[in-house]
Amino acid sequence: MHQVYRWVSALALLNAARVFASSDPFIDVLEPGGAAVGYVFRWEHSTYRGAEGGADQTALYLYEGEYAYLHATRIGLKFQQNDWRFDAFIRYRFEGFNRDNRPESTLNLPLREPGYDGGVSLRRKTSWGTPYIELLTDVSNGSGGSEARLGYWNEWHHNRFTLKPHVMLAWRDEKLNNFYYGTPTYTAGAGVDVQAALYASYALNERWNIIGAITATRRSSEIASSPIATGSAQGDAFIGFLYDFQPAQQRWAPASKPLIVKFLYGQSSDCNVAQTVELSCTSTHTVDNTNVAAVHFGRKLIENAGGWPVDLAAFVGLQRHFEQTYGNDYWSVMAFFKAYWTKFPWDNYLHTRFGFGSGLSYSEQIGQMESHDQGRRDRGTWKLLNYLDPSFDVRVARDTYVGVGVSHRSGEFGKSELYGNVNGGSNFIYVSIETAF
Repeated sequence: MHQVYRWVSALALLNAARVFASSDPFIDVLEPGGAAVGYVFRWEHSTYRGAEGGADQTALYLYEGEYAYLHATRIGLKFQQNDWRFDAFIRYRFEGFNRDNRPESTLNLPLREPGYDGGVSLRRKTSWGTPYIELLTDVSNGSGGSEARLGYWNEWHHNRFTLKPHVMLAWRDEKLNNFYYGTPTYTAGAGVDVQAALYASYALNERWNIIGAITATRRSSEIASSPIATGSAQGDAFIGFLYDFQPAQQRWAPASKPLIVKFLYGQSSDCNVAQTVELSCTSTHTVDNTNVAAVHFGRKLIENAGGWPVDLAAFVGLQRHFEQTYGNDYWSVMAFFKAYWTKFPWDNYLHTRFGFGSGLSYSEQIGQMESHDQGRRDRGTWKLLNYLDPSFDVRVARDTYVGVGVSHRSGEFGKSELYGNVNGGSNFIYVSIETAF
């Protein structure tokens, strides 16, 4: 039970530090093969003058492998020896603004969109807490800036409650500060920000948990003096919930987990994903005639979760988009969990399953279908979106299935900054074949 409380409190950390996204709070909190999902609502007093209020929403997806991991908005490799751990990773930077979420003070300025950082970190567990250092640099051709962090974690437990304090110093170079807070008449130089936070969690039971946090940040004078900034003080708070797929059972761990490989081919559809699942709309190529082909690689994580006929797998995928006459073909990648309901009344005659996948999708460019969908709403597009993959499969041989499904990318109804406040997306109805080796 103590281990459950320990990682629950760490999951709360993802969105609390919108600006820095503090050094990875998910380290050493899930066993290899572990998986968890959650959802948070957060409120912020923004550094930008004239920024809109309201709740931001973000889904959490976590998976821990032996040497690689997906920690919500961070994907990386890890190397650990005794109490020392080194990480190399790519992470999303929650900073700036996009077309549909622009503060009033920036109306006459170019967009300062969130970007991606490449980074390395080193941390050591001690009896008095966990200090760390972290180095980041922009890899998305945005700010071109860098950041160095020095921080400290601790945690306290009392029955079902967990409290986890965190403090951090962050030195940001001139390129980074000026990209997000400079104007034609003001150059934001290098400076040091200070952050303090307190995170809390309450375990309702071994699966469901309530999480929350408050965070205070003092910006450097270089940022506070910007004409588009409100001053040096920034704060935010959030509350949410999360679910552990299998905390009380041994995870499905045969001597060698089979590798799942799935191939699919799909056609664009103007139907929304719910209509297609309900079979009330299954038409394709009604607005454009674009297509996709993809391959997914995965492994089963959990079999018969909680004694129910539900299996859980984790996948990564590579998808090719064929734009026909609308533009150049391009690639997208995805990482997602997929749950399968495996028991039906006709199992003695035909083995079927219904699957529902959910995760993240990153596209190297925006295709015709998403451009058209967002254009009719007069909204901007975004490369990182939520990914859904509902499917229905029929087993035709041992560990081999054929099926139909939907490859779906979208924002969360314009409510998530992580997904660029996108309201809409794309759907491709596909046929597939899947097997395991």
